[in-house]
Amino acid sequence: MSRDLPIGNGSLLVNFDRNYQLRDIYYPRVGQENHTSGEPCRFGIWVEGRFSWLDDPAWSRNLVYLPDTLVTNVTLRHPDLAVILTFNDTVDLGRDMFLRRVKVHNEVPEREVRIFFHYDWHIYGTEVGDTVMYYPAVKGLVAYKGQRCFAACGQVGDRIGLDGYACGKKDVGGAQGTWRDAEDGELGNNPIEQGSVDMTLALKVGRIAQGQTATAYQWLIAARNLAELQTVADVVTLRGPEAFLERTRSYWVAWVNKEEREFGDLSPRVADLFRRCLLVVRTQIDSGGAVLAANDTDIIKFARDTYSYMWPRDAALAVYAMDQAGYVDVPRRFFELCARIVTKEGYFRHKYTPAGDPGSSWHPWVDATGKPQYPIQEDETGLVLFALWQHYDRHRDFEFFKAYYRPLIILVGDFLASYIDPLTGLPQPSYDLWEERRGVMSFTVATVWAGLRAAANFAALYGEMTLAERYRGVADGLRQGTLRFLFDPELNRFIRRIYVRADGTTARDLTIDSSVYGLWYFGMFAADDPQIVSTMKAVYERLWCKTEVGGIARYENDWYYQVSQDISNVPGNPWFICTMWYGQWLVSQARSLDDLNKAHEILEWVAGAALPSGVLSEQLDPYTKAPISVSPLTWSHATVVSLVNEYVRKRKTLTA
Repeated sequence: MSRDLPIGNGSLLVNFDRNYQLRDIYYPRVGQENHTSGEPCRFGIWVEGRFSWLDDPAWSRNLVYLPDTLVTNVTLRHPDLAVILTFNDTVDLGRDMFLRRVKVHNEVPEREVRIFFHYDWHIYGTEVGDTVMYYPAVKGLVAYKGQRCFAACGQVGDRIGLDGYACGKKDVGGAQGTWRDAEDGELGNNPIEQGSVDMTLALKVGRIAQGQTATAYQWLIAARNLAELQTVADVVTLRGPEAFLERTRSYWVAWVNKEEREFGDLSPRVADLFRRCLLVVRTQIDSGGAVLAANDTDIIKFARDTYSYMWPRDAALAVYAMDQAGYVDVPRRFFELCARIVTKEGYFRHKYTPAGDPGSSWHPWVDATGKPQYPIQEDETGLVLFALWQHYDRHRDFEFFKAYYRPLIILVGDFLASYIDPLTGLPQPSYDLWEERRGVMSFTVATVWAGLRAAANFAALYGEMTLAERYRGVADGLRQGTLRFLFDPELNRFIRRIYVRADGTTARDLTIDSSVYGLWYFGMFAADDPQIVSTMKAVYERLWCKTEVGGIARYENDWYYQVSQDISNVPGNPWFICTMWYGQWLVSQARSLDDLNKAHEILEWVAGAALPSGVLSEQLDPYTKAPISVSPLTWSHATVVSLVNEYVRKRKTLTA
């Protein structure tokens, strides 16, 4: 189930699903240590003897944000209960606190209303050994284990405190959890429990007259010990929860509008999506520099693993997009992390945890014969250097890069220049960006070329001309090898890859793959090069989904979450990034305003396919447009940012 509403501050990330159930609480790193393990944390309402949880299908829901913020603006209505709920949720910009304001509007004669907040704990990602308790010092419930503590507090009117609570076991001896205790409108006030536990708190909103609205607040403080919890709780008591909500709203409005932006002829909804994408990308970035691919725990059902890792490729392209949008600090923290995690050989591993440790992998260190090999996707290494140079070229922050010149830039440049097949001039085999096959991919070659050119630029900047020429020479060989081995004159297009069969012979993979866009996007070939033009036309003609949904698939007969076997019309599920890559090509080779029309349509297509909140998934159902796989996918949002920037810049050039 998609995560329609992520909110966070770089240390604490909270996700809501499409039913507006709280599903994920990550702390103290984005994407690492999910203290609910994706299990639903419920909200319930009791109205004059009747009760409903928010997963009741009778609720109508509108899940959006306040404009230009990471503050939700969720409206729910239950026709039988005759109440309208309005939620504003946020994670405070400076303190690790999740804050909720709920307004209850009564549509019928005066009634008493009580609301219930439930938390299902799996602290450190496991339910073993947790403790929940009522803690008088914060006038709320506390859950803790080791160095992770969470305090759930509330306020109605001027009174801070709870009107009821329950601490109990779950999934043990048939116990479903304390949320069941709430359904009669009362809680048993059990003060402490340990093991596999959950907790529920009650706030009595009071009697609400017809047509009137009452307001309540509930907040969850995250800390490493009880003393830290107490400090934050005291500050909230002193200043009041509304002050934190308002300051966070104001901060994000200022952050996302840090520059005056022109959007040309793009519609307001595309402009809104651009700003929303910036904000969503920011929620997926840990304060330590890691840019996470996605934080949607429901993907665990597919492979017993998640997307809560940093792939250097996705991350490099995301920080490149942030650079294009004028943000400096986010890319810098990523580059600082890269300098810490690069291997002594000069490459980056498959993926990393949010803390920068090697992530899980399925890339072997030996080939089928037992011969050692690098278990890498080499494009990830090349793209870090590409992003580094783009950052320098935009900001000219020479002092920042001085410390990373030799231990990062030259180290990586030397690896890229040495990991070359002397017979072809192309990179040695590695795994592809889709993580499915090994060989020499057109996309990988393009990114290695871009990385070498970046390394050459830096070397020239530091006066090491011999080194710069070496890198440029290897890059020139890559281009020649690409023309010789990866372009098929009969098909009149670049092919996906070349690879070595089990018997040692070389084979060509002729599958049309959208990732060949990298050959022009990273600069190896011009966008209007005839060989690129014919290649991109083949991508569009073969991979555009011929349904009402449209969009471009990754490649022919894409198996990942495959919906249809009608391959001729649906070569694979449409992906946001693949569709926008084609849009980026249209922008890059446009020579007139009319040439931009199709790219304009693609941006409108993306905006129309987004969830109401503005969140973008990885893929779409080719028949229903429903989100498929993880959501939000950071790469999808970052590509919107890049495409909009490139579109507006190109349009300005054409009208100058």
